[in-house]
Amino acid sequence: MSKPSALPELLAIMAKLREPQTGCPWDIKQDFKSIVPHTIEEAYEVADCIERGDYRELKTELGDLLFQVIFYAQLATEQNLFDFDDVVKGLNDKLTRRHPHVFAKQDNLTDEQVAQQWQAIKAKERREKSTATEASLWQDIPVNLPALSKAKKIQQRVAGLGFDWPSYHGALDKVAEEVDEVKEALAVNPYSEHSAEEVGDLLFATVNVARHIKRDPEQLLRSANDKFSARFEKVQVYLQAKGQSLDTATLDEMDAAWEAIKKQA
Repeated sequence: MSKPSALPELLAIMAKLREPQTGCPWDIKQDFKSIVPHTIEEAYEVADCIERGDYRELKTELGDLLFQVIFYAQLATEQNLFDFDDVVKGLNDKLTRRHPHVFAKQDNLTDEQVAQQWQAIKAKERREKSTATEASLWQDIPVNLPALSKAKKIQQRVAGLGFDWPSYHGALDKVAEEVDEVKEALAVNPYSEHSAEEVGDLLFATVNVARHIKRDPEQLLRSANDKFSARFEKVQVYLQAKGQSLDTATLDEMDAAWEAIKKQA
């Protein structure tokens, strides 16, 4: 026996929260723009649960993220823009359209061919949506997307057009080239706009390496942040055990503690 859907109840709860006379004062005063920061925060909390492997809490956080979607749909319903069913139908259509290798029974496609087909379908959708004479390559990449994620999106877009290294080797060689250019710029003036530009190019090139090894650069940097933070906390404990502190230890002493902690890992 199939499990009854809890979705109708959720939609009813959301509508009641927005009821002008009897709803929640906070929910009533919200609009599309005011909810955006909460949506972003909830998405990061979902990512945090997954990275920590806390799947019990993940259930709760996914509910909080779903609530954001329900909230937007309720606002749209009130303004006669669309409703939740329209959101789901649009998603269903998009998924089947973008996966012809599943729903149109295309057989024996490689991962690379599937990725190329995906990009070609998205490019066709962009052309159809564009009101301009020529569709922008970047029109559906959010302006405020985190820079690492945006770099990956841009690189994926041009890769779909064939402008890409055949493997990570070319991307890695480009990183080495950019490192040399950063060194040259810093040798002339480390505080110049040119130096800053070269460092930006180096970051962009590094994202390309991550993309080629099928890793998300944003996630990789979050992991690196967490690893550094955890290790530096151990440095603090290490120094305290020797009667020192971060405030009084010299750089050499902190560096020695850092190396000692690395050997313990």
